[in-house]
Amino acid sequence: MELKNKNLNWPIAIVSILIPLVVAVLFVLPKPDIEAGFDVRVMPFFHAMLNSATAVLLLASLYFVKNGHLRAHKWANLAAVGLSAIFLVSYVTYHFLTESTKFGDINHNGVLEAAEIAAVGSTRYVYYFLLLTHILLAIVIVPLVLFTLLRAFQDDNARHRKIARYTWPIWFYVAVTGVIVYIMVQPYY
Repeated sequence: MELKNKNLNWPIAIVSILIPLVVAVLFVLPKPDIEAGFDVRVMPFFHAMLNSATAVLLLASLYFVKNGHLRAHKWANLAAVGLSAIFLVSYVTYHFLTESTKFGDINHNGVLEAAEIAAVGSTRYVYYFLLLTHILLAIVIVPLVLFTLLRAFQDDNARHRKIARYTWPIWFYVAVTGVIVYIMVQPYY
């Protein structure tokens, strides 16, 4: 498919708006009584592994482009996009099937009690800061990745490099904070 002269700005904008809207709607819908056929509690670990692999691929991508290995740079980025797409589908599925885990919910009853809040102390603020910035930047990264890829496929290298300067660090931050948030909330699953 020839992307060189196609204007895909509107489709990318629409996809970039629809993804967060669909995710938000799925988070607020009542949880269905669906049996997944496996223990869904393994999914957060799977998500952390996808985020870890994405972060490694992004580091590799940066190394490759800095050292002139453009084919390897391209494939590392395409693999990172693929893993991110798998992550998004799996993450939405997990949160559609299960209730959200509350940070600090030591007794796993879904309610944060004063003693539980006191037990985690100021770590809560670090967790919520990381979670909030992770979520907000995860929304922002969708159009950035799509536009960065589009510019690359259009061989518009100047515009690709210009947007990639912003895309790479944000995408890397989202991948890494996804792992950190998982590690922090993991005891409460």
